[in-house]
Amino acid sequence: MSVNRAIIAGVGRCLPDYILTNDELEKYVDTNDEWIRSRTGISERRILKDPDKATSYLAEKAALEALEDAGVDASEIDAVILATVTPDYMFPATAALVQKRIGATKAFAFDLSAACSGFLYALTTGGNMIESGRAQKVLVIGADKMSAIVDYTDRTTCVIFGDGGGAVVLEAGDEGGIIDYVHHSEGDEACMLYQPAGGSVNPASSETVENRMHFLRQDGKSVFKRATEGMADVSLEIMERNNLTADDIAWLVPHQANLRIIDATARRMGLDKEKVMINISHYGNTTAATIPLCLYDWKEKLNYGDNLVLSAFGGGLTWGAVYLKWMKK
Repeated sequence: MSVNRAIIAGVGRCLPDYILTNDELEKYVDTNDEWIRSRTGISERRILKDPDKATSYLAEKAALEALEDAGVDASEIDAVILATVTPDYMFPATAALVQKRIGATKAFAFDLSAACSGFLYALTTGGNMIESGRAQKVLVIGADKMSAIVDYTDRTTCVIFGDGGGAVVLEAGDEGGIIDYVHHSEGDEACMLYQPAGGSVNPASSETVENRMHFLRQDGKSVFKRATEGMADVSLEIMERNNLTADDIAWLVPHQANLRIIDATARRMGLDKEKVMINISHYGNTTAATIPLCLYDWKEKLNYGDNLVLSAFGGGLTWGAVYLKWMKK
């Protein structure tokens, strides 16, 4: 009995026009270009300045481009999965707003929250739908307007994050596609990376607004240590499970959180830097959008049958890796 494989048939992206440089950030906080680049690898990031546009805008534009790239009409999509930590609203789901706008009339839609690991979680969720035969085409999106929850008086966070959206169309194929995945979670009781207010623990109030509790906060050193270990460990885990050597892998597609974390992951995998997708310098950390943005930027360099390892670590704590074979011609 043949098993459907979930292959990536199309890729799209949306990046805001406004570029926030390190030099401009010097006006807001005590920092400078050399300090930011040496610690993160980031030179600039994109910001969605228009107050009337939110995460759904980034997701919609990326989705439409992915559909066009795949040659698929929105009416053919069976499900829309949107990974984000900056939804337009607590509810309705931002995915449902996107589903309506793009005309995916037969699709059901939902948001998925796993922070920087969100796109990988969404990708494998969509892949499982296709492998089960319950869906033939699934739209998977990673999009975040991080500027909406970044405190631009906090230099430990405001230098890191940017806004962006990326999307892929998954469809059923005979071979290749998503081969294997590994996901891990560990409840962040220590609150190393979180948004203190806005949920049911600390509902919005004049006090939470005054204390700037609706912005994200992180313990940078702790997150860096856990992310460095987690991304490297899970990348090795997926290699060992599938008997992959460094020579077998065409590209590592890592979450773009920090250049030092990416470098450490590649070293543990035994990969040359030439086989690692890196665009953090221009976009910063766009949370759920980083991996699909990499796929978009490198799509002209990807060859049919290439082995890719996608790896991420994010708040939750969440981390994971996906092994897929690129089958887009």
